[in-house]
Amino acid sequence: MATAFNYDTFVTRNEGYVSPATQARIRETSLLIAGNGLGSSTAICAARMGFRKFVLIDGDTVDAHNLNRQFFDFDDIGTPKAEALKKHILRINPEAEVEAIVANLDKANAAELVGKVDIIFDTIDFLDLEAILSLHTAAKGLQRPIFTALSIGQGAGVLYFPADASGSLTEIIAHDVAQATTEGDASYSNVFGKIMARIGAHLDPQVVEQVRRALTIMEDGRPCPASQLAVGSFTVAALAVSMMTDLLAGLPVPQSPHIVVHSFRNHVTKLIDISKDVPA
Repeated sequence: MATAFNYDTFVTRNEGYVSPATQARIRETSLLIAGNGLGSSTAICAARMGFRKFVLIDGDTVDAHNLNRQFFDFDDIGTPKAEALKKHILRINPEAEVEAIVANLDKANAAELVGKVDIIFDTIDFLDLEAILSLHTAAKGLQRPIFTALSIGQGAGVLYFPADASGSLTEIIAHDVAQATTEGDASYSNVFGKIMARIGAHLDPQVVEQVRRALTIMEDGRPCPASQLAVGSFTVAALAVSMMTDLLAGLPVPQSPHIVVHSFRNHVTKLIDISKDVPA
């Protein structure tokens, strides 16, 4: 006989770590998960933490090579990621409110999507610079907090922009975009390469080498085959959801231009200012 879902029972084991007031805020806070590949780990972690209102958007479908790190099953192959992720969230909490949008986020729909939710989580494919900047511009304009995440080898990084942030991702990388435009290549691969050149000294050399390899391939217009691990995906989820929970608890959360980076290979957590060059 099936057991009826009960939210209070579901979150019982959060007690002692999450206050009743914070849990109530988690229950009513809506999340936009922009990019449901890497974003799938955070969505699943958030659902288990007790978040129950989701807007999911992704135009891609599940492929076999996604299964090493994204929160999908073999049976999901060929299914739109947004629809597959909705299914998995509802398997955790059948009473969750989940809107799955099978489309790419772009400048035409960014503001409408941001306006639907309280918090944005961004893992849009870094091939699409215009979509990323449109999302961050909408979040700043509508004063919504936004978290941006990267899988970084055996670790991850999360960058947080508060709702009332004085700066934005657009402003942080404005110099990189301008320089890339002057060079005749304003693709995100070129811009991202410039950012990585600044912070690479802080990262595992293996990560730097894999990023360099991926960016070199992308320069030829080929799809990015960037290597990513399940450890990185799990770390993204742990960092992002813990930071979101602290935000809702009224605790201090490291914010842009500092990115929180954790490496299990080096067993360290760092705050890296992505707006500054590394001293020579």
